[in-house]
Amino acid sequence: MSFRTTGSVYRYLLDVKDRRGAGFMVLLDPDRATPERIGEQAARCGEAGVDAILIGSSLIMGNGFEESVRATKRAVEIPVIIFPGEISQVTPEADAILFLSLLSGRNPEYLIGKQIRSAPLIRRIGLEAISTAYLLVDSGRTTSVEFMSNTKPLPADKPDIAVAHALAAEMFGMKFIYLEAGSGATRPVPDEMVRAVSSEVSIPIIVGGGIRDPETVAARVKSGASFVVVGNHLEESGDYRSIRAFIEAAHR
Repeated sequence: MSFRTTGSVYRYLLDVKDRRGAGFMVLLDPDRATPERIGEQAARCGEAGVDAILIGSSLIMGNGFEESVRATKRAVEIPVIIFPGEISQVTPEADAILFLSLLSGRNPEYLIGKQIRSAPLIRRIGLEAISTAYLLVDSGRTTSVEFMSNTKPLPADKPDIAVAHALAAEMFGMKFIYLEAGSGATRPVPDEMVRAVSSEVSIPIIVGGGIRDPETVAARVKSGASFVVVGNHLEESGDYRSIRAFIEAAHR
């Protein structure tokens, strides 16, 4: 099985948002499981009704990234989207890639340097690139992306700073805002920040990191999130049976 569309993954995601009020995505980490296990996790997500699968990691310690993407594609009929931590995480096996720019930081490598190096490859293999402003938000601990990117997160109690970054992203013509507390965050992006950003920009907002229950999903959607992403919680708990509750909380 694999995702098929007459349009683009981007248009598919917009349609999910319009039809369901908001979408729910699961992030699978190839560093935390074998390709076979990744495929099994993806199959459970697809059966439960997840809208799309993100796959990627801040680090790739092994060489199983492409095989993990391939296993995910075999397991589901929903889009498989690369959530890249590095330029090595590019493969034609996926349906699309979030073309991230870490606008919350001031490290030129993650603002534009790595993007320039990966763009020719993405074009050559025909992978759909969805331009996304990646805004890292302080979550109470140093996350992998903060350490690896050598950037400071946005202060969680200053939504006006997040709004300014989001407005810049919209003016740049980016298609999504991704508010990210980070992998293993102790607390999610605050509702107040999601609400402030959603009230000022017209492009969809993705919220991820530190989300561990359906109530938090529902609260972020109510505050203006167009998509909510959960990763670590499901991996750590191993309870993929509960995923339907998360999905129902997102689909208003």
